[in-house]
Amino acid sequence: MKKIAYSGIAFLVPVFALAAVDSVQSLGTFVISLINTVAVPLVFALAFIFFIWGVFQYFIMGGANEEARDKGKQLMLYGLIGFFVMISVWGLVRILTGTVDLNNTNPSSSGLPKAANI
Repeated sequence: MKKIAYSGIAFLVPVFALAAVDSVQSLGTFVISLINTVAVPLVFALAFIFFIWGVFQYFIMGGANEEARDKGKQLMLYGLIGFFVMISVWGLVRILTGTVDLNNTNPSSSGLPKAANI
């Protein structure tokens, strides 16, 4: 268990060292983009692999073995449930950001009065 923790820390240290954050907002943007570009596709890939492995166990490995077929059925079900949960959460987040109008644009200053030159 310690080896996994150490290797995880060894992987994350360069990521945060190269982040070169100048504000909390840029750190937040970096973390969100890291989640969107790395973590979400990785989780979808794992769910897909679980589903495919379940199909393989059900149809190929479990030809006459009922226990292997049941295990394959369970893996396919877990993969489908994982897909359903991930897509549902993704849809709810999109609905929330569309409803509350959470976009990453800065408000324009065109309506504000200009500062006096002193």
